[in-house]
Amino acid sequence: MAARLTWRVRRALLPGLLVAAALLAGCANLEATPSAGQPAAPVGSPAVGPAAAAARAAVFDALGQANLIVADTATPFRPPEAEPLAAAPRSVYQVTLPKDPDGGFVVVYELPSEADAQAAAEAQRAYLASGPGRVQSPPGTDHVIQQLGSALIVYDWLPADAEDPNAPRVAEVLRTVGTSFEIGS
Repeated sequence: MAARLTWRVRRALLPGLLVAAALLAGCANLEATPSAGQPAAPVGSPAVGPAAAAARAAVFDALGQANLIVADTATPFRPPEAEPLAAAPRSVYQVTLPKDPDGGFVVVYELPSEADAQAAAEAQRAYLASGPGRVQSPPGTDHVIQQLGSALIVYDWLPADAEDPNAPRVAEVLRTVGTSFEIGS
């Protein structure tokens, strides 16, 4: 009887499986070419050109002048990013915040030209003010976006949850490097 029941179950399921397989085969276009687009740089793809080196030096110098310690980091970190930044090489640094050891990340992106950097900063500003961008950061997040040549410097922090008193100083100091792109409310 068990074998007979199994056959009945198989017989009942077989038409449904055939229909599902036909639908999947009809939906899949195996000969379609992928849409062209800019591939995203893998996390950890470092920004190593002259603009990134100049931005790194300016960031380290400005933070050092304010007695803030910043260093290269191997900690994986990726802030909310508009498409041009998601595809750009980046280097991540971390400011030492003793009361917030998981914060203080500063990201330097390297773009091909100053015009590309300005366009990417505008795209980032628009993205962070949009619905999709807003859901990636808690309400009230302070987004610092600075352009220095063909590099962008990004630092995000949440004033309401700042555990370390130096978090606002990091933002204040970084805003003195290059040109600021403010996020509208």
